[in-house]
Amino acid sequence: MSSSRATALTSKSVSSETLLIELLAKLPDPRARRGRRHSVGALVAVALCAVLTGARGFTAIAEWAGDAGRVRLARLGMVRRAADESTFRRVLSRLDPTALEEALGAWAVTRARKTGGRRVYAIDGKAVRGARKKGAARAFLVAALDHVTGTVAAQVGVEAKGSEITAARVLLGLLDLTGAVLTLDALHTNKTTAAQIVTAGAHYVFTVKGNSRVLFAMLKALPWALIPATTSTDRGHGRRATRTIKVLDAPAWIEFTGAAQVAQLRRTITVKGKKTVEVVYLVTSAGARIADPATLATWANGQWSIENRLHWVRDITFDEDPCQIHTGHAPQNMAALHNTAIAILRTTGWNNIAAALRHHARDVNRPVHTLLQA
Repeated sequence: MSSSRATALTSKSVSSETLLIELLAKLPDPRARRGRRHSVGALVAVALCAVLTGARGFTAIAEWAGDAGRVRLARLGMVRRAADESTFRRVLSRLDPTALEEALGAWAVTRARKTGGRRVYAIDGKAVRGARKKGAARAFLVAALDHVTGTVAAQVGVEAKGSEITAARVLLGLLDLTGAVLTLDALHTNKTTAAQIVTAGAHYVFTVKGNSRVLFAMLKALPWALIPATTSTDRGHGRRATRTIKVLDAPAWIEFTGAAQVAQLRRTITVKGKKTVEVVYLVTSAGARIADPATLATWANGQWSIENRLHWVRDITFDEDPCQIHTGHAPQNMAALHNTAIAILRTTGWNNIAAALRHHARDVNRPVHTLLQA
């Protein structure tokens, strides 16, 4: 992982009118000039169309390209006959993942939506288990997920000997965070990350769990019994989730830059009569005027939802964990295509990603039209 290419990927540098296909056309080609038959932008565009139909590997991508026909491929920039499996494999294994993430992120960040007048991103990491078993260079990815749309605005890979915490700080450098809110899990609850977020003009919402034993114990000891609670309940699919939050001004001994409030958040989940209870604490730089108890609870729930809205979809729908793609940069680049396929589908009205893939697989024109409109 390197931050040398980190830039602010914002709607200020990329217009919301910019099409994704235009950004893909600017990708640097990792191949020697001699022998190229297809541009790297065309190859990625075709691969992304195939992913929109549920293609999970290079063979499936090449098969979709072969079925698409020359007219459709030409609309994606592939003006000669369809590329074969080895070409897709070679290019996606060699393509600089930072460049690809920047192009895809520059598009995705302009599609982010505000809630309460602010952009809110969840920061979290995910292992690509199949790639890790095969010893890929980057088998762990850290992403920034837009709370509203469920789309990935930026993602970076972690080297085998790297740190997710360090990767998250690089990730933050890829985004214009002015006025934004970042929700982060317990692993990232530290003073250095807090300072970086505040310096960037954003607010943080940290989760504190048992891994920060001293801070957790000190927060637990606060007089929560005296504090009024705000409660909300969600029901659906035989599951009931009740969240109770209590909020206090941050004590002077909280050492995080800009800390304004702390909260106790109790989540009770009931499924088929079985109840589980989790209690965590929050530390945030957002004051009471910005974040009332209900808003804080919503932000915290958005952090939890990254598992269902991103990781679960990539693992189950795209079969990412069992995937045996492991050569070079291919695992990270394929994950980036999965993120973008999810983003395209969600921003065009799909909530059920599996159903959306089936829909696009039934008509070879659909993924081409969807990509060219994105």
